[in-house]
Amino acid sequence: MDVDTVRILGTGSYVPPKVLTNFDLQEMGLDTTDEWIVQRTGVSQRRIADPDVNTSDLSYEASLRALETADLTARDLDLIIVATITPDTCCPAAANWLQARLDAPQAVTFDITAACSGFIFAINVAQQYLKTGAAKTILVVAAEVMTRTLNWTDRSSCILWGDGAGAAILTLGHEGPEILSTHIHTDGVNGQGLLMPGGGSKTTPISHKSVDDKLHVLQLIEANSSFRVAVRHFIDSIKEAVTFNGMAVEDIDWFIPHQANLRMFQSMAKSLKVSIKKFYVTLNKYGNISSASCAIALDEAVRDGSIKKNDLICIPVFGGGLTWGSALIQW
Repeated sequence: MDVDTVRILGTGSYVPPKVLTNFDLQEMGLDTTDEWIVQRTGVSQRRIADPDVNTSDLSYEASLRALETADLTARDLDLIIVATITPDTCCPAAANWLQARLDAPQAVTFDITAACSGFIFAINVAQQYLKTGAAKTILVVAAEVMTRTLNWTDRSSCILWGDGAGAAILTLGHEGPEILSTHIHTDGVNGQGLLMPGGGSKTTPISHKSVDDKLHVLQLIEANSSFRVAVRHFIDSIKEAVTFNGMAVEDIDWFIPHQANLRMFQSMAKSLKVSIKKFYVTLNKYGNISSASCAIALDEAVRDGSIKKNDLICIPVFGGGLTWGSALIQW
């Protein structure tokens, strides 16, 4: 008799139509070039949400695509989890706004904040609800409007980020893509390398001084050190996932990492002794969309046919905080 395990019923994603290229950044007066950005990051362009489009709006579009793929409606959901560091409002949660937009009053909702690792953290939480029977059908969304957190004069940071959302619907079953395991970790002691100081209880109420001091924009501190730490945790997360499941790195058909930096992927591939062609990359066209980047990449890899039935997929993530982890999926 087959034992029900955590399965993916459908995925979806959405990115805003507006494109901001590296050449556009030059024209905005930023001291940079397309060549400089591409060589250091792999980013050629990114997507920008219009001023009247919020995180829940991006989430809504990605959710509709996931529901359609799963052949479900919003009324079939009993839990909605949104991973984000850029919610519409501090209160209520982005998931609450999404629930209202979807018209899913029966679903319990909440947000998870784990920076760029948010999608895997949210899937890990969803697994626990499913395994205990506390929920039966769960919508997991990772969505960000990162471009509203940026200092557009800081070329070390503003060149990296974009906006978008990815979604997956999970349930217990014995058919379809199976989430074999997820693994999550945090290190709060060393978690100040990517920081947005303003907006929390340390700097409220917001003042002219806090705005002038740029406390409400994202600050990337010690980028070179963060690069090395990220690569190490990416690699450790991949090894943890395959070891836990009695497999080997060589068994993985696709790596779909958090889309942070192309040089990181190259370093990971070299260290793991695998082909860089096994890394599914959307970074060049979307930039870093924090928690949403790997969710979007997963959906695109499914829709363009890159992922085939029975493929073994590893999704390693790393984010500010520090947070990191991985998921291993048998498609």
